[in-house]
Amino acid sequence: MSLESSLLRCWYASRGWCLLMIPLSFLFGLVVRLRRAMYALRGVPALPVPVIVVGNLSVGGTGKTPLVVWLVERLRRAGYRPGVISRGYGAAALVATEVGPDGDPAAVGDEPVLIARRCACPVWVGRQRRAAGLALLAAHPEVDVLVSDDGLQHYALARDIEIVVVDGRRGFGNGCLLPAGPLREPLSRLAGVDAMVVNGGESLPVRDVPTYVMRLTPGRLYNLAEPDRVEGPERFAGRPLHAVAAIGHPERFFATLEALGLMAVRDAFPDHHPFRPSDLPGGTVVMTEKDAVKCAGFGRDDIWVLPVDAEVSDGLERQLLEKLESHHG
Repeated sequence: MSLESSLLRCWYASRGWCLLMIPLSFLFGLVVRLRRAMYALRGVPALPVPVIVVGNLSVGGTGKTPLVVWLVERLRRAGYRPGVISRGYGAAALVATEVGPDGDPAAVGDEPVLIARRCACPVWVGRQRRAAGLALLAAHPEVDVLVSDDGLQHYALARDIEIVVVDGRRGFGNGCLLPAGPLREPLSRLAGVDAMVVNGGESLPVRDVPTYVMRLTPGRLYNLAEPDRVEGPERFAGRPLHAVAAIGHPERFFATLEALGLMAVRDAFPDHHPFRPSDLPGGTVVMTEKDAVKCAGFGRDDIWVLPVDAEVSDGLERQLLEKLESHHG
């Protein structure tokens, strides 16, 4: 069993040996608080347009990217012209870089490429999100609101609205900070956010935080080599399949396939894994959209992609639009 797997079991299955790392968590928490206080003391210059940060408190995938896509669609429908900024996990680019729908995931990250494809809006990545935001606005002056994919703990970026995404099945684990638990910041941090979105499961009881439930609805599968070839899940029922996922919580993807009646051999890889053709098994493969952007050039016609769309409970869109209007008119 890998160290990562052992930690996950410890964090989410209440294994007692995690308590041995409490002193390290205390030191981690002290650094977190000092760092945040430093930014609050010296101040951070605001960007020329409002910024919405979508992030999480825990390590691992929670479903931020589908929510970013949902937000961009809702903002555009309300008359805004949104843009997206991101760190671009694993991106090789050292300076602020624009991401196109055909961008190289190795250079700019897999999630930004997926967002550029799904949203058809300006997307820029950079290690410093403020610099990425300024570069985006210089290249696209029509943009009047920015959505930051991740970045809740990136305090060098001023923000107007903060949304925390939580995995509804795993929650906050044992509630401890790293490394004894999965949290990047203490749960008290929730008191300062504008909204919490729970991905799957039931709404988590957090007092005084507007909370909404998000469901990821699967669409029809499309062929990776020929995206115009679209099939319903019933087309694959009863067929030998391999399910491949390199996301923060692969079990969510596998459970979605089972709910569609698709039984597959499960192949889980580390989050953001840079796929090579030899990584994929033979036969029919089903994968996530995030993984598909890294496999587009493999030249196989037996790889199928399952897209998902976020559905968010009533109220979040209204809350965000009212806050944007009250802040910026």
